[in-house]
This record gives sequence, C-alpha cells and structure tokens, in this order.
Amino acid sequence: MIRKLALIAVALLATAAPARAGNTFVVLDGPATLPSAEVPNATGGIALPAAMSTSPLEPQQLSVAELTALWQRAGEAYGIPWEILAAINDIESNFGQNMGPSSAGAVGWMQFMPSTWERWGLDADGDGVANPWVAEDAIFAAARYLAAAGGGTDIERALFAYNHADWYVRDVLELAATYARGDLQAPFLIDTLTMNLELEQTRVAEAGAALAAAIREEERLAGAEARAVERVEGLALLSDSLLARKQATLIGVRSQAAADRVARLRAALEEAELALAAARAGSLATPLGAAGFGPSMGSAAEYVFPVGGGPELVSVAHSHHDYPAADIAAPTGSPLYALTDGYVVHGWHAPEGRCGIGFTMEGADGRRWTYCHLAYLEPSVMAGAALTAGTPVGFVGSTGASTGPHLHLQLAPALSYPQAEAWFESFAGNAFSWQDAATPAPKRVFAVVAPAPMPVSSGVVLFTRT
Repeated sequence: MIRKLALIAVALLATAAPARAGNTFVVLDGPATLPSAEVPNATGGIALPAAMSTSPLEPQQLSVAELTALWQRAGEAYGIPWEILAAINDIESNFGQNMGPSSAGAVGWMQFMPSTWERWGLDADGDGVANPWVAEDAIFAAARYLAAAGGGTDIERALFAYNHADWYVRDVLELAATYARGDLQAPFLIDTLTMNLELEQTRVAEAGAALAAAIREEERLAGAEARAVERVEGLALLSDSLLARKQATLIGVRSQAAADRVARLRAALEEAELALAAARAGSLATPLGAAGFGPSMGSAAEYVFPVGGGPELVSVAHSHHDYPAADIAAPTGSPLYALTDGYVVHGWHAPEGRCGIGFTMEGADGRRWTYCHLAYLEPSVMAGAALTAGTPVGFVGSTGASTGPHLHLQLAPALSYPQAEAWFESFAGNAFSWQDAATPAPKRVFAVVAPAPMPVSSGVVLFTRT
C-alpha cells in the first residue's frame, strides 16, 4: 500500500507546474500577487470577515467547471497538484455543502481552524478580505499551506502535516488519483449516489421496523384468539358460549387484519430491499467504488467501527446501565458493519426477546460479539455465513427491549466493556463521540504542526433472546 501511495504521489507531482517570481506566486485573475508560502502572515496582516466563525446565510454554490478552474489555478500558483486540492475540498466540506463550524471550530470550504487561517489565509479574489467561507480564498490558502509544508516536493509529507493520520493521507491520494484520470464529475456523482443510498437505507430500516412491530402484534392477537377459542370449548352454558364465541370471532377478525398487514409490510420491505440493492450496485459502478459509503477503518486493520454516521450522529458512554456492554446511539437506519472477520453463529431476522432483531458472530480470535435492537438484518446474515470486517449487516433500530434507536453491542461472556478496548477507543472523534467525557477533536482540520517523518504504517446478565 505504501508503495502504491508513493507512486500516486509521484504521478500527481509530475502534473504540477508552479509559476513563481521570486518569493511571490503569480496568477492571472484576482490580486496581482499572492503571498509567499515561505512565510506566514504577520499578526493582523490580513483583513478578516466580521463573523469568521458564523456560516453565511447564503453560502456559495459553484459548478464542477468553476471548482475545477479554482483547483487548477490554485495548484499552479503554489506548485500543488490540483487533484490534491479537489480531494481535500471533497473530504473537508463536500464541496461547500458542509462548511461548519465543525465541533472543533473549523470553518469554510477547506475547514481551516481560525488561528491557522490568520497565519495562512489570503485574499485570492481581490475583494480586500481573506474569507474562509469564499471558495477562491479558501482553496488558494489550502494550496499555500500545503506548499509551506513541503508539498511541492513531497506531497505525502505535506498531507501528513495537514492531518497527522495515515488514513487521511491515503484517502486524499486515492481520491486525487481518480480526478487525475480525468473523471471530474465523479465527486458530484458520488454525492448524489450517497444521498440515494442513504434514502434507500432509511426506507429499508423503516420498513423492517414496521414489519417487526406488525409481526409482534400478529403474534399477540393470534395468541389471544387461540385462548378465546379454547375458552369457548370449555364453557357449558349456551349463553356463555355464545358470548365467548362472539369475542373470539372479533379477535379473529383483528388477528386476520394483522396478518394481512404483515403481508403488505413484507411486500413493502421486499420492494425496499430491491431499491437498496440497486442503489448499492450504482455506488459500486462509479469510479470511486464504494468510497464514502463504507465504515470507519481503524489503525488496527482487523477492526472497523460497527456503526456508520460519524461523531456528529453516533455516540456512546464508557459504561452500561447494568452490565458490561456498549449502547451505541445512532439514528434509525444508520448502517451497521461486521466489526471484524469471522462467521455468524446465530441470526434472527424477527424480534426475539429483549434483544429484538440481531445476531451473534465469532471473530477469528474466538471471541463472540452480539448485535441487538436492529431495525433490519441483512438476509445474508445467517448461521454459518462468513463475514469480513466492514461487511454490511443491517441498520440501527429500536426493536426488543429498547427505549430508542441504538446498537447494543456486547462480548460473550459479558465480562468486559467493548468500549474499553483499544481498537474501539481509537475511533473516538472520527466514528463516534463520547457521551460522558470529552471527545478528541475530529482530525479533518488544518493545524500547524512541526515537521515530522512519515510513520511506518503498519454473575453477569447476558443480553439474550429468551
């Protein structure tokens, strides 16, 4: 992988053609000169917007062509491959669709921290204000920052200075390589496909949850009908028998209506499953494959975080209310993934006991993990099925003994907390937030860091169905 990334970086650097004049970079539009990447701004050296940490009421909306022109001009000005700027723009703000402020305080098109913007921000559009909420200013500033970190000769090192994380360097380089192949529409296609996929995931989760509730009601009424019929057969007096028979008939009508509702909801779920399969197939057919759809990958390659959605939507506490387990809160329909390689021990697609819909898997190390309260379990998750880390297994719900949508995750036997494990904690700030403690700031923000070499990659109550 390191060799692959190095080749990508070399290829991207080969496309960059900086135009310099002494310590000043020259571009065709905007101001006559741009500030050097060799020296940061002096204190008070740039004019800032009046409310730099407040999103504008009407954020900029730019087309593919307009953004491509900006990336290319900024890249040429500061000797940075424009594809790198495009990839960062995608990852940081989804091309201006999510400009913050983030939970860490980062703002604008390229998600600068305000203190970093004061040092490296610039006025590229020539309006007299260095504004991170303006695409031209932000993209040129990002190019300047990367150049200052040595991006003109070592783009991997510059990206690592930008965000001290191997995964970030990998994500940017691989995404940039897609743009370098000439597929400029890819990021916007991926954005559309992401929305479609999320919509179909939600539809399946909602249909699955509705079906689960209907099945429980059908079972309840069927039981009540059976008891009523049994009672009729045990009555000696004709008047009592007639009254009981009438009650049994009424319950039977309701029971049949419940069965009909189950049939309708089962058909609706099948329709939603087909739409989801089509959305998944569409995402895999794009040049970026399933990029942006998958789970958060950990530094330990054998683990992924089991719940998708990110730290703004997903949260967990360090403890559980009555025994070691993790209740990972997330919106209904959030995707769930196998957290490691292994196989399915049990899987139940209809609610059972306190767990509701769920399954148990055994990892390669022999430990067993149970997922509970799902709105929907993938049909492929059945006893004996092999799973690889990151395999979609279902969607978050609130079936069983649950007071709100979340994934109940536990080890068997439940003698230790999943969230106390190093692999789980490593996702704090990137895949989830702590509910009961400070969460590390998300790492997808600019920060001034000292140059560093690239690192070498490298009596317990069980939650049962009965």
